[in-house]
Amino acid sequence: MRMAMQTPALLNRAVYTPRCFQAIVQRTKVTKRHVLRCNAAVAEVDALPKTVAPTGSAVRVRFAPSPTGNLHVGGARTALFNWLYAKKHGGKFILRVEDTDQARSTRESEEAMVRDLKWLGLDWDEGPDVGGPHGPYRQSERTDIYKSYVDKLVDMGVAYPCFCTDEELDQMKKDAEEKKLPPIYRGKWATASHEEVEAMKATGAPYCYRFRVPKNQEVVINDVIRGKVSWNTDTLGDFVLLRSNGLPVYNFCVAIDDCLMGITHVIRAEEHLPNTLRQVLIYDALGFTRPVFSHVSLILAPDKSKLSKRHGATSVGEFKTLGYLAPAMINYLSLLGWNDGTEQEIFAVDELQHKFSLERITKSPAVFDKVKLSWMNGQHLRQLPEQELVGMVASRLVDAKVVNSATSPFITSAAKLLLKANLELVSEAEPGLRSLLSYPLDEVLASEEAKPFVQDNLKEVVDAVVAAADSGDLGKALEGGHDGFKSWVNSVGKAQKRKGKRLFMPIRIALTGRMQGPDVGDQLEILGLEKGDVAAGVEYVPLAQRVEKLRAWAATH
Repeated sequence: MRMAMQTPALLNRAVYTPRCFQAIVQRTKVTKRHVLRCNAAVAEVDALPKTVAPTGSAVRVRFAPSPTGNLHVGGARTALFNWLYAKKHGGKFILRVEDTDQARSTRESEEAMVRDLKWLGLDWDEGPDVGGPHGPYRQSERTDIYKSYVDKLVDMGVAYPCFCTDEELDQMKKDAEEKKLPPIYRGKWATASHEEVEAMKATGAPYCYRFRVPKNQEVVINDVIRGKVSWNTDTLGDFVLLRSNGLPVYNFCVAIDDCLMGITHVIRAEEHLPNTLRQVLIYDALGFTRPVFSHVSLILAPDKSKLSKRHGATSVGEFKTLGYLAPAMINYLSLLGWNDGTEQEIFAVDELQHKFSLERITKSPAVFDKVKLSWMNGQHLRQLPEQELVGMVASRLVDAKVVNSATSPFITSAAKLLLKANLELVSEAEPGLRSLLSYPLDEVLASEEAKPFVQDNLKEVVDAVVAAADSGDLGKALEGGHDGFKSWVNSVGKAQKRKGKRLFMPIRIALTGRMQGPDVGDQLEILGLEKGDVAAGVEYVPLAQRVEKLRAWAATH
């Protein structure tokens, strides 16, 4: 007869300390004296360090996503914090795929997550694609490992088969609600004899395996971010380790994997804090050293609700598509809950690797501000060499099918002009160039904003523009560059006794069809460089056509 079945009551009362488990594993007879010794040792064990905090190359951290969707910014920040901590200490960063949810996990999601992590520049030392000494790195490929540890826990008397049906479990929950008791397992299989278990197995009835939770004990962790966190085990009840279909439960997988992979620091979102109780009980039961825990606050939307798709882009892939730079994303994500103690906001990746520390992570929730992210992206854009930046803008315009070539004088000059407008995203270059190429004169003249200028004898300025185009003076002025165009504008102002906004706004409206935008002379200079560069189907109104439109408008006013 198994010892586990001989002493369930004693085991239920015992605190699971290494000494208790050592006695069980050695298959010595567990007596009441053993149990009392274990209980008496609680104070001594609690006073000893439950975790070891390795430093340097001994540091091993992991990012363990579930491939059930895109890589959310919250997951990306978790991966980043782990990666930065490993880089800071010269340790190892492990990628582990938690894909035991067969209904929702897909290899496509896993591949997308890997692409997004690589785009961010977060490389890993061990993982499904690079291998390592602690593989496999997909939980779906580790089921035999989990079953072997369930068997070990059963042999130790710390786990047991449970044959309760769904109906019986529902009734337990209902009874607990009526009696206002915690909804914990109160089934008979926690105290069943070996003969009862074997007889039930012989009937072919399905069963799961449950962990035998010690009664009325305080479990304490010292979280780096949250300080001392404790739970009473009576709020938990015996929990499932292995389902009746043979699939392991999340918390069991995590505990086993973290231990076998030598994870020294678990850095994850605070929503996983409640899971820690179950995982610590498993660590302690198997005599494993607990990792150092750091539970990071959640990321909220600007309205302080949980960040979700209704707030716009929330996945790394979406931000990549929108034109954000990977270093800017890294910079911004690093500041969601962490700071270096100074007012500095713009960090290079190597700076973050040097400055990052768990102790500087705050308890308060972080707010995801897309406006701040865009501003930060603009800062990183302007730190790039001009040639690289122009090339990025030009390539983006080619991909958007606005222009045919990324290397013509037209597109190079257009890219430089657009960059003067303090772009925050490379993708903003597309609407910027489309605006420069188009000429919405009629819409602007009909607007309330343009009304004061129309009423201030706009026709007088339009006539001057048309006359200068016909005489060739406008063309000569543009050939003279910025100074030549400025001289011509001043001559118009002198002739019509206009200056300031009364001069410059009518000139802008007449030549660009808009009331805002880059320098008018710069815009016209770029239009003069266009030699079939604009892609077919893109609205483009050359200067000559603009003059004709002005001529037609003047004829009716």
